[in-house]
Formats: sequence, structure tokens, C-alpha cells
Amino acid sequence: MAENQTPHFQNTDGHSEIEIPVKKFKCIGAYPPHDHPHIFLDMGKNKNIVCPYCSTKFTLNETLSARETIPTNCVVEQ
Repeated sequence: MAENQTPHFQNTDGHSEIEIPVKKFKCIGAYPPHDHPHIFLDMGKNKNIVCPYCSTKFTLNETLSARETIPTNCVVEQ
């Protein structure tokens, strides 16, 4: 993933919460064709945010590397 590119995350498996390493990102919901509009989300001063389309709660975990999530495999490779 290029450093200047906005990371994208997906939740095809339907997790209620995903820990991610960044505060600004795009949520695509599930993988196509079941994705929702690819929405830009910004946690701002908070440590979490809920996607208004799929209701996934994204929580900041600064110990993760750029391609890591908890649970695993939620990064969309671009």
C-alpha cells in the first residue's frame, strides 16, 4: 500500500468491531458485489468510529502495522 494512499478496509465476514492502524480510511463494507458506497471515515480526536452504512465499529490500534487488522484479513489490497 502506498504511503500517500488512503487505506481501505472491508468486513465481508461481518465482524462487529475491527481494530485498524489509522484514523483516516475508507470502508467498503463487504467485497464486491456486496459492497456499499466506499465511504471516507475520519476518527478525528476519537479512537473509534462506526460506519453509517454497515455499522462496523472501527477502533484505532496504533501497535498494528499498515497491513494489519484485528481480526485479520480486513485490509483491501489495492
